[in-house]
Amino acid sequence: MGGYLVLSETKVQRFKEMSLQEHLRELRTRLFKASVSILIGTVVAWSFYPQIFEILSQPVNAIVEQAQANGRDVRLVLGGVADAFVLQIKVSVVTSMLLTAPLWLYQIWRFITPGLYRKEKLRAYLFVGVATPLFLSGAVLAYVFLPVGLNLLFGFTPQGVGNYVPVDRYLSFFLRMVLVFGIGFLTPLFIVMLNLFDLLEAKAITSRWRLVILIVFAFAAIATPTGDPVNMTLLAVPVLLLISIATGIAWVNDRRRITRRQQDPVLGLSDDEASPEPKPSTDI
Repeated sequence: MGGYLVLSETKVQRFKEMSLQEHLRELRTRLFKASVSILIGTVVAWSFYPQIFEILSQPVNAIVEQAQANGRDVRLVLGGVADAFVLQIKVSVVTSMLLTAPLWLYQIWRFITPGLYRKEKLRAYLFVGVATPLFLSGAVLAYVFLPVGLNLLFGFTPQGVGNYVPVDRYLSFFLRMVLVFGIGFLTPLFIVMLNLFDLLEAKAITSRWRLVILIVFAFAAIATPTGDPVNMTLLAVPVLLLISIATGIAWVNDRRRITRRQQDPVLGLSDDEASPEPKPSTDI
């Protein structure tokens, strides 16, 4: 273990001693590899474009028959000559960036990690390991409940009026919903991380629970593309549940921190307070 720490510190020191030109050369190499992975992913996504577009348009297709039964004509449309070609490029690039995210994020990680110490790397691994499933859970929830919000919004269409939605606007709506739900699900993780760094106590959250609820619903109302009560509630309720779990984890960590400080009073003191006072000199 000692040899590993010495080796890690040596790498960190060598990374810090690199010149600006060497840093830029390393950054260029990492960006090139990341770009190649995205380009290859775009070519693959282009080949499977029909299947990908069917998945993206599934939330709309799920309510088309119901809308038609109620006398409403709902469909996705393209308004320009080149819109179909541009749409296929956009879908292929976005799909490639999502599917190849582990590859280009790995290149960014390889550029950053030489300047990090072992403890900082472990914290980063912990953050990524927890953030990934939380973000994916929020994205899946947005995809599952998106037809509910669309059906509610399409329900305001008057009888005999067709609701023709441009595909690019629908995709923007779709991506924003997925990102908002994914980022919203990361809120509890930030609470736990702040608590682990002793920057936020569970008591600060529980004593202001009304304010927390208000902030979460305000965020949901602003962040969701439509701000309607259904989508706002679908985002706010799971986030509040996750915040409650995060607050419980923070409370347990606070109790453990208090117990440790009672057993060792030096813990929690600043460096000046923890350092022993110099003994008076006995020399004459």
